[in-house]
Amino acid sequence: MSTRSPVDRRRFLAGTAGAMGAAFFGRFPLDAMVEQAAPPAGQGWDAGVVRHLLPTVSDSRILLKASFERPLSAAPTLRIGATDVAGRMNDTVGEHWQFYATDLEPGRRHTLSLLGAGGTPLCEPWDLSTFPAADARPDRFRMLFFTCAGGPGGTYTGIGQRQGFLPTVIRSRLLRRALSFAPDAAVANGDHIYWDLHTWQGENAGELSANGRRSNFDFSGSVFGTSNETALKAAAGPQIVPVYGSDFRSTPVFFLQDDHDHWENDAVTDEIASFPIPWFQLQLARATQQLYYPEFLPDARRPAGLPWSSASDRGELSESFGTIRYGNLAEVLLYDVRRTMSLGGPNAVFVDAQVEKWLVARTASTEARHLVHAPSNPFGWSAGKWGEWYPDILDREAGALTTAVPKPYWQEGWLKQHDRLAQAIAGQTERAPLIISGDLHAIGVGRMHRAGQVNLAARPITTVLSGPVGTSIRGFPSVVRGIGATPPAHLDLEEAVVPIEEHGFTLADFLPDRIALRQFRWDVNSQPLEAIDRLEPFFTTELPGSV
Repeated sequence: MSTRSPVDRRRFLAGTAGAMGAAFFGRFPLDAMVEQAAPPAGQGWDAGVVRHLLPTVSDSRILLKASFERPLSAAPTLRIGATDVAGRMNDTVGEHWQFYATDLEPGRRHTLSLLGAGGTPLCEPWDLSTFPAADARPDRFRMLFFTCAGGPGGTYTGIGQRQGFLPTVIRSRLLRRALSFAPDAAVANGDHIYWDLHTWQGENAGELSANGRRSNFDFSGSVFGTSNETALKAAAGPQIVPVYGSDFRSTPVFFLQDDHDHWENDAVTDEIASFPIPWFQLQLARATQQLYYPEFLPDARRPAGLPWSSASDRGELSESFGTIRYGNLAEVLLYDVRRTMSLGGPNAVFVDAQVEKWLVARTASTEARHLVHAPSNPFGWSAGKWGEWYPDILDREAGALTTAVPKPYWQEGWLKQHDRLAQAIAGQTERAPLIISGDLHAIGVGRMHRAGQVNLAARPITTVLSGPVGTSIRGFPSVVRGIGATPPAHLDLEEAVVPIEEHGFTLADFLPDRIALRQFRWDVNSQPLEAIDRLEPFFTTELPGSV
């Protein structure tokens, strides 16, 4: 199959981006934007005209999101074995498509191919496996967890020499090292993009940020079919396409959204609160997901009526609450704490009451040998910011967190929900209580022995910070907030890995009698790029299935 050369690709992208660049990003060099948007070079697989492929699966379904170098005038086809699935256009010009296949055989490696009009191959065929049926008894399941892979591409000129976010080519390299360990699935836990539309510090708090002004969004208009669609693609695409490309074509990936994925930081002033999210930015968040990464597939054990979960013209999907079920070996509960966040004081919640009931019910079930909670907001540590479970705030004179000073606008109901969930997680008698979360831009492991009045000593909860992939220099908590990830006063936390502000990821191996955790780190300030390709775990631990 012939493909475009890098020069042709740049010319093509510049042609499609030229008008957009002039209208929306006149102060941002178009060549740099085009370079950032280019997918990573393939490794022994011909991507053809495909720019990115991101699949998710269950035991009987596949949902695939894809984008192409040029708009397609007719719907492409996904061929799975002898079955053809017509593509559904996700934008208004034919660059972005999704493919939704049902009634597949569980636990089987399927051969996939993408075909254009007349059956012309759009890329090389590849394999993708469905998960085992819920009652199957697999003997191993390996999962990759990471967070904060977004951000506009930064610069790197050598050890300790960089500006901004980690360049997208380095993020891709980190993820390729993670994929070299052959995970069966991956969880990308929040902050896939950073394009906050308002500023939250200084004299202009609550006003449009530089990115907000540059994008020139019409907040009163629709996202699709207008200049807003062009601006969204220009802002979000270069943060996602070059990081993943087609590298995850055979690895199902589950994307959780967090605060920045709603085009805002979790911040608040007297003038404006970023959450609950305003309507237009909610539409931006939904549109970003629709274009670039899969929603969560249906699960018979998850109520169909949960918020942002319904049977729609795009299929039976959930935007914010998902399940990974791998036979009877493992179940992972994925939940976004931003989409249903409320400000009801003692009655406030991060996750809707019906979502909480589902989480508690699944935690109490005994169908799967292992069960993991994977929220977008971390359990175990605080950086003193507003939208956390915990009331701690930074005492700048002491350089430490404190609860002696009220945290403005923080809601006590959030902590109450935290404790209810912690009690449910610790209540498992035949499984290791485990939480693997994202957001906090660090790699860490701890054991929670107490949460307020909830005594967890008999069943301590292992809580894991999965590791960030793209965090900028100013994104690490100790830089932007003046303090690193710190145990809050509400908890008794035993830290096995004190949070490390470096880039990395976590692998979890689920075996019938235990969970094996491995954490990986790469220090941009002391290690060469080549070290990424040789990364080995710096920390390992095993959690017995019954303690």
